[in-house]
Amino acid sequence: MPAVTGMRTGAPKLLGFGGLGLLTGVLAKAGDESGWRWAADLGTYPAAWVLSVALIGWWAPSLRAAAVRAGVFFAAMAVAYYAWAALVLDFGWSARLLIAWLVLSATAVPATGAAVHWATRRSGWLPGGLLGVPAGLVLGSGAAHEWWRVWVQPDLALPDRPVQVVAELVTAAALVALLPQDRRTRGWAAALAVPAVLVAAPVLELFRSVV
Repeated sequence: MPAVTGMRTGAPKLLGFGGLGLLTGVLAKAGDESGWRWAADLGTYPAAWVLSVALIGWWAPSLRAAAVRAGVFFAAMAVAYYAWAALVLDFGWSARLLIAWLVLSATAVPATGAAVHWATRRSGWLPGGLLGVPAGLVLGSGAAHEWWRVWVQPDLALPDRPVQVVAELVTAAALVALLPQDRRTRGWAAALAVPAVLVAAPVLELFRSVV
């Protein structure tokens, strides 16, 4: 009976995360086509997605729930994004990209949600690394990194993306300062975010070449 009850109470929540993913996918595609660069940037750069999966993992009541909820959310988002492009905007189906995102929804995304759930309930260098490394990857692969390059090299002509910079800073702050359990873990998260910043750009390029 307890197992059956758990399944009954868990199903509506999964449907809720699936519905949230569908709505997010539609909004992401609408942002791409809106003509507003900040809206398109939020769907293109990884900050919003990293923060979403991290919050799902942190809020989940168990490791399994964190993985399943993150995967369901992301899979629904991917389906809605490409379905909206094909059925509403008449762009055609990008089957290869959709399959790639669904594979990530079944592998890397659940693993990330579970890792955040585990890390936010423990102390030390490993939990700190599991939170700090994603923060560093976000800061080193997006608009914040571009802003830094312009600051150190004023002759560079890179686009100004203030909304995306804020999104990346908020994501990094949540992962490094808010979600760790204690001060020691926050210190490890901040320290281990630094090397992740340095390798973020090539990691993002590798990811884009695969997806």
